Amino acid sequence: MFSNKSSTVLFIIALLTCVQIASGVASAQNGDGTEQQKLRALIITGQHSSSHAWRDTTPELRKALEETERFDVRVMEEFRGVGSVTLAPYDVLILNYSNGSDQRLAWGTETQDAVQAFVRSGKGLVLYHAALSAFRDWPAYEEMSGGSYRPNNGHHSPAHSFAIDIVDPDHPITRGLGPLQQDNDELYANLIWQPEGSYHVLATAYDDHSLYGDSPRQPVLGAGRDQPMLWTTDYGDGRVFVTAFGHGIENVRGQTFRLTFGRGTEWAATGDVVQSTK
Repeated sequence: MFSNKSSTVLFIIALLTCVQIASGVASAQNGDGTEQQKLRALIITGQHSSSHAWRDTTPELRKALEETERFDVRVMEEFRGVGSVTLAPYDVLILNYSNGSDQRLAWGTETQDAVQAFVRSGKGLVLYHAALSAFRDWPAYEEMSGGSYRPNNGHHSPAHSFAIDIVDPDHPITRGLGPLQQDNDELYANLIWQPEGSYHVLATAYDDHSLYGDSPRQPVLGAGRDQPMLWTTDYGDGRVFVTAFGHGIENVRGQTFRLTFGRGTEWAATGDVVQSTK
């Protein structure tokens, strides 16, 4: 049998081992061999319209971030009632969520206030694709998002491949990126936008109005127009990155989505990007 002293020593060794393992999970190596602390990211999901398969896309979002080796990622599928204490350890929140018009699935004042305070304090928020259709009765959410997908303001052409025009090549997210193309995806258009100057467009795509046929659901004037696809907003001291890409699982697995999503999430968390452009 072990003595009390031996048991104590074994317990301390086991405890130190657990601490070392935990530290390894939350850190990575810099190029010079020094330890780099990983950014803590929380993906918020659990609800979407029937056309957006959050159960399929969420693991791919997590994988895309973890493969950069910059993030330690967690997922939460029930967010209603969450407060500031739960959010405090994280650097960035990623929304793969939309309640549409269903107020039963809204988060409530406490949680909305916690998210606003989180971003305003200097942390990050990422809105992914159909998250732009969420929270119709939350004005601060629309302010953070910059552009919103609403019943009479927001549509998309049939899924198709389209070129992406980088309009700000000097921003940390888009710096060094070459020509990009998004394959077989929805191209969001006709969103409701906040006042000019309150959002910053990084990349656009040309919305070809001939793809809508003879009876578009919403007005489409002229042959087409450039539509924002990637943009940012500031909220208090925090940063918001928005990507309109990524309708389905194959879109999320694509090179362009993963590259811009990873870089945008890092920028939202830190204000800079150190990831490769490859």
